[in-house]
Amino acid sequence: MKRVRELSGSYCMDRTKLRALLDEVAAGSVAPEAALERLRSLPFEDLGFAKVDHHRGIRQGYPEAIFAAGKTPRQVVEIVARIKAHGSNVLATRCSAEVVSAVLAENPEAVHHEAARLVTITVTPPKALSGYVAVVCAGTSDMPVAEEAGVTCEAYGCTVKRVYDVGVAGIHRLLGQHEVLQRANAIVVCAGMEGALPSVVAGLVDVPVVAVPTSVGYGANFGGIAALLAMLNSCASGVSVVNIDNGFGAGMLAAMINRIAHRE
Repeated sequence: MKRVRELSGSYCMDRTKLRALLDEVAAGSVAPEAALERLRSLPFEDLGFAKVDHHRGIRQGYPEAIFAAGKTPRQVVEIVARIKAHGSNVLATRCSAEVVSAVLAENPEAVHHEAARLVTITVTPPKALSGYVAVVCAGTSDMPVAEEAGVTCEAYGCTVKRVYDVGVAGIHRLLGQHEVLQRANAIVVCAGMEGALPSVVAGLVDVPVVAVPTSVGYGANFGGIAALLAMLNSCASGVSVVNIDNGFGAGMLAAMINRIAHRE
C-alpha cells in the first residue's frame, strides 16, 4: 500500500504546486483530507484587519505583496506569518524602520532592501527566467523608486540590469548604454523633473517601456504631476505609465512582460 503523506505548511500553492497536489491526490499518495486542510483557507484568509489572498499565486502566478505603509508593525508581522505558512515568498513594500525591525525580529531570514524600502523572504526560490529587465533612472534621487522596481522584478525571478543617472541633461550617458537597452525584454524608466526620459528611451528600442513618474523635482514638478502628464503625453510608441512613485507596479508589469517573453 502506498504511504499517504501529510502536507506540510511549506507547500507552495502556486499553479505548478496545485497541479502537483491534484495529481498526488488522484494517484493516492496524498489523502483527500490532507489536501482539503491545505486548501481550506483558499481563496483568502480573514485576519479581521486584513484578508490575505492566498489564491493570488494560482490566478496570477505571483503571491500577494504587502503594502506596509499605513499598517502597524504587528499587522505586517502577522500577514507575513500567514503568507509564509502557506509556503509563499514574501514581498513587503514601503516598510518603515519600525516595520523592518518587527519583521526581522520574527523572521531572521528576511532581507531588508534599504534603498528600495522593501523586505523580502524567500521560502521557495523563484524560477529563473531567461533574458532580463532593464531598470533605468534619470538621476540618483530617483533611485529609491527604481530600486523598488528592480527588487520587485528580482523577487519574481527576473534578472535585472540597472542603468542609473542617465537623464536627458546628459544624453550621452544614456546613449552609452544603448546595447543594454536594446537587448532587454522590458524596460522600466523612472524620472522626475520634466519626465522626458521614457520618451527618449522608447524611441531607441523595440520593447515595452514602463514609465514611472517620480515626485522628484522643484516646485513646478508638483510632486510628480508634471512628469506624469509628460509621460502620458509621450509621442513615442510602446510607453505605458504607472502612478507617481509606483516602482512596485512598474516592476510587477515588467516581470509579467519578461515572463511572457520567456515562454516564447
